[in-house]
Formats: sequence, C-alpha cells, structure tokens
Amino acid sequence: MIKKLIPVILLIFMFSVATAQPFLLKSTNAAKSFHLDIYYGTEGKGAFIKYRGQQGIISLKLKSRVSQGEKGQPKIIYVWDEVIKGKVTGTYGLTQETGKISEVWYRNNDKKTFQLEHVPDQEEYAGIGKYLLHGVLISFHHTSAELLTFNYSDGSIKNSQLPGFDHPDPQRQGTIADYNFDGYDDLAFSIPDAGMGVYRTFSVYLYNPSTKRFDLLPEPNASRAKCSGLCEVTLDKKNKLFITACRGAATWWKDVYKLSPYNTLIWVSSSKILN
Repeated sequence: MIKKLIPVILLIFMFSVATAQPFLLKSTNAAKSFHLDIYYGTEGKGAFIKYRGQQGIISLKLKSRVSQGEKGQPKIIYVWDEVIKGKVTGTYGLTQETGKISEVWYRNNDKKTFQLEHVPDQEEYAGIGKYLLHGVLISFHHTSAELLTFNYSDGSIKNSQLPGFDHPDPQRQGTIADYNFDGYDDLAFSIPDAGMGVYRTFSVYLYNPSTKRFDLLPEPNASRAKCSGLCEVTLDKKNKLFITACRGAATWWKDVYKLSPYNTLIWVSSSKILN
C-alpha cells in the first residue's frame, strides 16, 4: 500500500512545483490592456490577485473546482468569485493542465467578459509562495529561506521559522486543509526527510477563529509512537483522525492520533504498513 502511495504523493508534489505561483496574466480583448498576478494554493484555496501598477490585493473565493482527464495528468477548471469589501464584484475562471494555464477569463458584474492569457515572466516566480487565507496574507519560500510571515488584517506581522533543508533536493510544499477538523482551513509546510527523502516532514499551523491567528501545532510526545515528529501527514476526515507515516530500516510504520479540544495530538495506535 505505502509503495503505491509514495509515488502518487511525489507526483502531486512535482505537479504543484511545476505550477508554482504566481502566474502573470494579460488581457487580450480589452480596449486598454491590463496585467495581473494570480496566486492560489491547494485545490484553489487561499487565492488572490494583484493588478500590476496598483497597490493592494483582491481576495478570490473558490466557487467551484472540476477535475477532468486521466490520473497523473489532470485538467482542473477553477472558478473564483472576486470579493471586495465583502461584496462579489466579478468572477474569474482558469484551466490548469499538466503545468500549463489556459482558458483564463474575468467577468464583471456588468456581464462583460475579458479574456486573459498566461504571460511567461522571468520575475514571475522567484521561489516565493503566497496565500490569502482567512484574511491573512501568508508568505514563504519554496527552495531556500526558512522565513514564514503572517500579515494579519489588523496590520500586525508575525514571523516564524520553518525547518531548514537537509536534503540535496530542497523543495518546500504548502498545503491548505482542515487539520484539526474544526471547519476552518489550516496550513502545513513539508520538506523531504533528512535521510533518503522517501517521505516528507511537516510543520502544521492551525487557524484559531477566536484569536484570528495561526498557531503552530506541537509535535506529539508519545513513547509508543513509531515515527518521530510529523511525517507524511494524511487525514481521515470521516473518523477525524490525524495520521503520520515513516520508514525505519525496511519497514513502513503508521501512527494514528486524535486531537484534543486544546489541539494537542493524542496517540491512538501504531501499526506496520503492509506492502
């Protein structure tokens, strides 16, 4: 099972790196052309745009995501609502297929549609990833610096330090998902393990709707666990279980946790993963 799982994970990761954000888009049918950068994360979440030559960013709320095509070469169609001051002011659509962007459009509330095209830009991708999640602008680096920055809507800024690389192929991946099953999306960053790079180690930041802040999920401290730290994290949404997996010698192990009301990981079980 795990041997089948790892290549799929690596393929998804390689696809996400190949389509790293942002994308520079240019209008093709407007009387006066305009350029904008679009950012989005896992499954189209955390999206926003920034018009070239203008200050500020505009939030995009995911309206739909449709996946077509064969496994490993998905064609994904995203549609987002443009939201300004809590009101929907337009709609964006974009098709992503095997690392390429096509069929991009914007429709304003007057029902006027603008066609857009992806314009390769040497300055477009400098290894910096950005998400806009719960009104928080999050910035990090995919391949080098460990700095993680949260820019909150009240003007405060919090800097955090992500784990550094100890692998010849440094690639940091950001993932948006509800890691504590409270109905609010959280944020995770993963890098290759320091050994053979066969699994990824995670840092998970949970969103607290009361404080409107992101807090680092403490690593588990369970003597019976087989894996150290947060490795190859997956979620069992149906049973609300937090699962990690790692390899020791020739054996793959799985640790299962549940989360306490205070967002600490409570060990449930450990077992070998059969081939």
